[in-house]
Amino acid sequence: PCRAQCEHLLAACARIVDTPPEEMGTIALEAEARAAAERLTAAGVPVEVDVIAGEALRDGGYGGLWGVGKAATERPALVILSHAPKGSKKSVCLVGKGIVYDTGGLSLKTKDGMPGMKADCGGAAALLGAFEAACSIGTGDTSVHLLLCLAENAIGPKALRNDDIIKCLSGLTCEINNTDAEGRLVLADGVAHASAVPPKVGAAPPELIIDMATLTGAQMIATGKRHAGVVANTDEVEAAAVAAGKRSGDLAAPLPYAPEFYRNEFKSKVADMKNSVKDRGNAQASCAANFIGEHLHKEYEGGWLHCDIAGPASIEERGTGFGVALVLGILEVEGFAA
Repeated sequence: PCRAQCEHLLAACARIVDTPPEEMGTIALEAEARAAAERLTAAGVPVEVDVIAGEALRDGGYGGLWGVGKAATERPALVILSHAPKGSKKSVCLVGKGIVYDTGGLSLKTKDGMPGMKADCGGAAALLGAFEAACSIGTGDTSVHLLLCLAENAIGPKALRNDDIIKCLSGLTCEINNTDAEGRLVLADGVAHASAVPPKVGAAPPELIIDMATLTGAQMIATGKRHAGVVANTDEVEAAAVAAGKRSGDLAAPLPYAPEFYRNEFKSKVADMKNSVKDRGNAQASCAANFIGEHLHKEYEGGWLHCDIAGPASIEERGTGFGVALVLGILEVEGFAA
């Protein structure tokens, strides 16, 4: 039964990734999340839904998510689903990059680089599938919170510009030097929300935050098209992700975690950081992960796992559903435990 449930949601994840962008905008992807919550609740697994959207993001300090999505026809949104089993003692937050289409913004992609960017919501799609599967199968004494960072990286009069400075939810300022490095901006706000003190989701900070994204082409250079590249802040979290990948078939290979080596890649003279590296030859996939990790709350003491699935999320221009089973393995739900 667990396998059948997972396969059904793998197909749903792939469908979201493959749907043309005029049909799978931020509003449609939000509707997918609401539908999942309704299915779970109807099955006796209560899920709470909260949405922060449009100018409410700007007013709430979500400068990364608002900045990336403000030029699009459909507003950006942070969609939050929460399931808290009775007597739950710990919690996990899943934070997904949901860029429903990525033109590159004013750092416009080429005619060959832009096709296929409907798949840039692969992280959010995978975590939505993993959330529904985990809640359906059962998460034991663990509450699970899903944060979907939804935006279209469009161009227009309101588009984020290179040389703009934005302030993210973490309080850190960021000088934009590449509007095509947008995924890390929306995830920066996502992990800041997940790790906030006092908590913005749940009664206490989570024991583990997992962010997932089709983030960098450099991931494919580092770990290929079959393995996700993962960055973790502890050896234990890294080992758990690699082991879960071997059990589930969603393979994961570790990338270096060394903030002291990578912070200078984002050095800015006018802000806390830039959003894109100065040296693309210096562990670029790890650097992108490090940018996201810098936005975790400074008092957050839990585990953090970053999953870059740019390669395995698609094969031959079709979504694979990669990431659903990997997360189920990390959460050790029935059928995916060691």
